[in-house]
Amino acid sequence: MSLPGAPWLARAGGELRLEGHSLAALAREFGTPLYVYSRQAMRAAARAYHQALQGRPHLVCYAMKANSSLAVLQTFAAEGCGFDIVSGGELQRVLAAGGDASRVVFSGVGKTRAEMEQALAAGVHCFNVESEGELDRLNEVALALGRRAPVSLRVNPDVDAGTHPYISTGLKGNKFGIAHDRALAAYRHAAALPGLQVQGIDSHIGSQITQIEPFIDALDRLLDLVEAVEAAGIPIHHVDIGGGLGITYTDEQPPRADELVARVLQRLDARGHGGRQLLLEPGRSMVGNAGVLLTEVLYLKPGEAKNFCIVDAAMNDLMRPAMYEAWMAIEPCTPRDAAATTWDVVGPVCESGDWLGRERALAVAPGDVLAVLSAGAYGLAMASNYNTRPRAAEVMVDGDAVHLIRQREKVATLFADERLI
Repeated sequence: MSLPGAPWLARAGGELRLEGHSLAALAREFGTPLYVYSRQAMRAAARAYHQALQGRPHLVCYAMKANSSLAVLQTFAAEGCGFDIVSGGELQRVLAAGGDASRVVFSGVGKTRAEMEQALAAGVHCFNVESEGELDRLNEVALALGRRAPVSLRVNPDVDAGTHPYISTGLKGNKFGIAHDRALAAYRHAAALPGLQVQGIDSHIGSQITQIEPFIDALDRLLDLVEAVEAAGIPIHHVDIGGGLGITYTDEQPPRADELVARVLQRLDARGHGGRQLLLEPGRSMVGNAGVLLTEVLYLKPGEAKNFCIVDAAMNDLMRPAMYEAWMAIEPCTPRDAAATTWDVVGPVCESGDWLGRERALAVAPGDVLAVLSAGAYGLAMASNYNTRPRAAEVMVDGDAVHLIRQREKVATLFADERLI
């Protein structure tokens, strides 16, 4: 049976297993809802990028907004990855996990003065600047600290990534980046500011992209600018093409990391830019198919219009279906020898939008454990405590070892910082 995340996720004797570990047994041991990750899958994903870039000056910066758990960051740091961050809190996580600040790029449209000071003190590799106002603010902060801030300008290339509008980031109507036709003027402005040091150029066009062509279109527009900026006397040392490579949730067949990298390097060489350092910021493709969310069936509620399979995981645990109407495969961890019924798989949160899957053919009973597949990215990282629900525990399997990498939250900790009047 082919499942997203294979070969690490497979059935053996009917049991759904991750790296050979029974997911039903892990649910019994650690409780549900429970995120379970394959460390081997994460390592393989990182190595695919590094091997494809071997012999080229490069930096693979894991986009940690996809999954920022410390053990995940620790795994990628050990594989030689840098990190793409979008907040001061994420920088603190990188450092707590043993990451190197000099291999960090700081993205995001709304960096605060305090975050800039924090990142300059830590010595990040580069700030991916997203507006001309941010250039001025960063210059002020750097001068006040007696430093020069390394900057790359994130350019909005107006390229359609062909993905969900909420995760499309490279069009004129998106909030991200500096407009392509304003970029040369912005570079001239940056080069004139004494607190800044221009290092590179950056683009990120979206997420869950399943074709190579949008990346190449954006790269061509970046290289056009590189040539114009350098003609104006401003050296560009690196080209950052962002991330966004998709994964398989259903029947998508996104390109492999090595296929994408090969095409990018081919285009760089063809246009005479092969010697430049290349930065990539993959997120979902590093962790998405490495994780599952386990949830227990609480009740079955047949109805005239819909049949509801009510589980103990909810939209606060996994936001993607409610926010993006995302389809994620749902599999019983231990299949039943019974006829399947069509169910909407829903959670306990008091919202009609609280669903994990609609119209799924499942043979289930209360007490069964279901696995929501491809849940390693934008799962716990987007989780909340809505309805005063503690966030799930996390487990990492690594060969024969099973590690509890995050304890389940306790309700008392959720309001420990609150005060009665």
